[in-house]
Amino acid sequence: MASSHPVAELYVEHHSWLQGWLRRKLGCTHRAADLAHDTFLRLINREEPVAIQEPRAFLTTVAQRVLANHWRREYLEQAYLAALALQPEALAPSPEERQIILATLSEIDALLATLPDEVRRVFLRSQLDGRKQGEIAAELGISVTTVKRHLRRAGALCYFALDVA
Repeated sequence: MASSHPVAELYVEHHSWLQGWLRRKLGCTHRAADLAHDTFLRLINREEPVAIQEPRAFLTTVAQRVLANHWRREYLEQAYLAALALQPEALAPSPEERQIILATLSEIDALLATLPDEVRRVFLRSQLDGRKQGEIAAELGISVTTVKRHLRRAGALCYFALDVA
């Protein structure tokens, strides 16, 4: 039977192996199944065609990226829940609001990950730590003008990402 999508053959031949590989990394069959699914979705959604000489090495590389994103989301969720636990219960968001907030934080995290380290550090010190531009400049050993430029760059990234969504 001829496959209609180039990833179909890869899926049929290597899905079980990939899921087992992820299960060993995660220690959880259900999460491994989800991330194997996400790995193949990433391949299906690629704009460039999938031409693979070493399928398992290729799948491992893609799955490692999916796994890294999973760990980032999990870390972000744990940090959010820890911060939430410090708030009075009366201010706690509903489960639906919590999911929206976590999804938004994940999107912002992914956006900020595209920035150079220094730009990201400046932005986070400003937005999360509430530091003034002069303090950030002194702390990082850069000029206030550079801090302003970095803040504009990160702010524009976040602003236009929201505008597109």
